[in-house]
Amino acid sequence: MGTTSKRRAAPVASALLGSGAAAGRKILDALLPPRCVACGLEIDAGHGLCADCWGSLTFIDAPLCDCCGLPFEFEVPAESQCGPCLAYPPAFDLARAALVYDENSRPLILGFKHGDRTDRTVVLSRLMARLLADLGEPPDIVVPVPLHRWRLWRRRYNQAALLAQALERHGPRYHPETLVRKRPTPSQAGRNARERRRNVRGAFAVNPKAMSLIDGASVLVIDDVMTTGATVRECARTLKRHGAARVTVAAIARAVLPTRVD
Repeated sequence: MGTTSKRRAAPVASALLGSGAAAGRKILDALLPPRCVACGLEIDAGHGLCADCWGSLTFIDAPLCDCCGLPFEFEVPAESQCGPCLAYPPAFDLARAALVYDENSRPLILGFKHGDRTDRTVVLSRLMARLLADLGEPPDIVVPVPLHRWRLWRRRYNQAALLAQALERHGPRYHPETLVRKRPTPSQAGRNARERRRNVRGAFAVNPKAMSLIDGASVLVIDDVMTTGATVRECARTLKRHGAARVTVAAIARAVLPTRVD
C-alpha cells in the first residue's frame, strides 16, 4: 500500500475504532446503567450526579475573600480580605474551594475520603477544574497535600493525590512526591485554629529530588476540605521556603460555619 493510501486509511480506522468504542459503551450502559455517585439513582451519564444531588450542593461564588476564598454574606469592595487572612496572612498567594462544606456535600466528600468511593474522583475533579481560571496564571505543577506513610498504608490511597492526578489533564503537571509528611499528625477534627496551626507546624518537607522542580515554579496544592486552612498554609510555607515563586490552593469544599470535618 502506498503512502497516500495509508494516510487515507488512517481516518477510516480511527472512525471504526471510535464507533466500536461508542457501541461498547452503549452495551455496557445497557447492562450496567450509570448511577449517581452520591445516591445511586440511575442517570444518563457515568461518573456524575443526579439532578437532585447536584441541586443540593452550594457552590462558592462572589463575594468572597480575595485571598482564601471564604464567602462573604454581604457585598464587599474588590480585593477585600477576611479577618483571619488580615490577622494571620497565609503563605499561599490564593486559595479557592468549589463547594460549601455542609450537610449536603459532607456525605459525598467523606465517602470519597474514607469510604473507598474513589469512583467519585471524576465528578469531584471536574468541580475543582472550574476553579483553575480563578487562580490566575496557570500553575507549572500540581501537588497533593501528602499523607504520612502509615496513614496512607491504612487508607490505601491519598484522596488529594487522586484529585491532583485528575487535574493534570487540565494543564499542570502532576508531581505526587514533591511534598512529604515528616511525622504522623493527629486529626485536626475538634481543634481550634491555633491548635490546628500548632498541630501541623513543621510537619511537611520538600522531597530532595524535587528541589530543582519547585525552584521558581508556580505550584498548585490540592486538598479535600479547608477548615481554617492550617494544613495548606503550612504546605505553602514549606514550598515557599524552598524556592516556589507562587503557591495557590484548590479544594473540593471549605467550612464556612463551625462544623465537624473528619
